[in-house]
Amino acid sequence: MIPMKRNGTSKVIFAVLFIAMLVGHFWTMLRWNEARGVYDDICYLRQAHLFQRFGLAGGFDTNLALDDDDYLKSKLKEIDYPNWDDTTDAPCHNLMPATGKVVIQYPPGVGLVLALFPRGHQVVPMYMMATVVVFGFALFALSIARTARSILMAGTFGCLAIYLMVNPVKASYSMAPTVVVCALAGCLTARWLASPQSQPRIGLLASIGFLLGLTVDFRLANLFLASGYGIFLLVAFLAERTMSRFLQGAVFGIALLAGVTPTIVSYAVNAGSPFASTYGNNPDVRPLDFSFAVIRDYLADPLQTLLLIIGIAGSIWLLRQANGLRRVAQLTITNLVMNLAFFFTYPIATPYYTIPISLLTLWSLLFAFLFQEEAEDAPETAAAWAKAR
Repeated sequence: MIPMKRNGTSKVIFAVLFIAMLVGHFWTMLRWNEARGVYDDICYLRQAHLFQRFGLAGGFDTNLALDDDDYLKSKLKEIDYPNWDDTTDAPCHNLMPATGKVVIQYPPGVGLVLALFPRGHQVVPMYMMATVVVFGFALFALSIARTARSILMAGTFGCLAIYLMVNPVKASYSMAPTVVVCALAGCLTARWLASPQSQPRIGLLASIGFLLGLTVDFRLANLFLASGYGIFLLVAFLAERTMSRFLQGAVFGIALLAGVTPTIVSYAVNAGSPFASTYGNNPDVRPLDFSFAVIRDYLADPLQTLLLIIGIAGSIWLLRQANGLRRVAQLTITNLVMNLAFFFTYPIATPYYTIPISLLTLWSLLFAFLFQEEAEDAPETAAAWAKAR
């Protein structure tokens, strides 16, 4: 009984830490200003304004000609933008030759999320809601942990995941909804692959594909979050060549495409084609080029480096475990390789670029371990109950 009491005490301690961090974050967020001088923020808020003004259908059109209420000008003036009254010089907007429109370069997902909240009070509620969801996943992981080791793992990672919601997630509005989806997708990934192979669980796979598709609506680079899944499913199909494996790949691909639909619609409306990017000739869009300088920039970031090391080490460790855990590890390693291959060859490094793949990896590994532990403990629990009767 003593170990059980100790485990219960440990859970309570970590739960209190979670709550303390949540309250601390809320206190910090209440003092945030939506006019912090970041150009990307204005474009996300303008997209939200368009959805609120013209509805779901009309809000996809981000043509600057629709700014007849001077929303963009007022936002630019608010941050002392030098040419705030000249919309032809608006940041993060590009001219689309096919349509003649000057449009927002970013996908519409963040604007859709921000549009759920009242104008002038959108960013703080979005981050608070996202933090509550991450807090919920951390608490769920802690609640199903059965041993001192798993409680320590769930509690430590839960604290880290909640902490990240202010730094570096605050760096871009696109990160808040992304990390929420990563937590949910990681949980579902663990549930999907930890199950026996005789149970394909197509519904879970479809949900994962759709969620990963949604992340693309927040940041285009999030498309690489699904790359490891695609390779994993392709290799599984080539190894067995069964209809079941083919259907798994097809369901995942269709669900992924369904999740990306808002971005496809946005491209069709603004760029004139669902296959044309709204980034145009943006100078920040550069060709891939391997550079040790970029790698050094990432390695110089302690937080991103730490998360990547834990993700790689955790995946390698689970490769030596039972089948369900090994499958999760194979997927996470593949996904890490694909994402790092992209970010290490993209000539711009930021403090948050690798955070989504790290969190997706770590949530998947954590829940895989916890679900496996839960499954192994189930027969012992049933036997104990039977003996008690």
